[in-house]
Amino acid sequence: MKSAMTSTMNRAATRAMRPAFLPILMGLILTGCQILPPDGATRRGPAEVIDIGERAPDTAPSPEGRVPRQVAFPADEYAALEKTGSAALSGRLTLDTASGTVVGRGETVSVAPITTYSAEAAEQALAGRAVEPADPRARAYTHTARTDGDGYFMLRGLPSGSFYVSGSVVDPTSGKRRVIVHQVSLSDGQHREVRLNR
Repeated sequence: MKSAMTSTMNRAATRAMRPAFLPILMGLILTGCQILPPDGATRRGPAEVIDIGERAPDTAPSPEGRVPRQVAFPADEYAALEKTGSAALSGRLTLDTASGTVVGRGETVSVAPITTYSAEAAEQALAGRAVEPADPRARAYTHTARTDGDGYFMLRGLPSGSFYVSGSVVDPTSGKRRVIVHQVSLSDGQHREVRLNR
């Protein structure tokens, strides 16, 4: 999963603006009930991060350009989850490109519980496909933060459990927005650090 001049920069900026729907889409998919700004909290040991595979089901896009959801909102699965807790997650959003590392400045990072419903959205996003907006009930379980000027983020008040941590960064080489999704597990009171990088 690893991923010059003024007229070139203008074209790259124009291309970067076209796929601007992706952060909005990720926000709709993984929008949260809590937005917390980054702060200077002490960072602790690195989190155990497992990349999500890029394979997604073959599905034709809807007329609006979004892939229809195949998984209905599982109310019972979400009802068993806590919405808040005492865990914290911090890290840095970056993208490795042919021209070097790009820092995700001012980008949204979302933390959503891993469920059958969120798994479908994550797989589609990694495959570069936009899914239909998430059921509003899922938003109450998702937390978001905006990265600072150096790409760092901090989320507090997270429940224990397994989560998708996602963000996106524009690749200046291609002008395309690249989605980055990792999995992380949290325990009550734990502070984990994640290197959100692709």
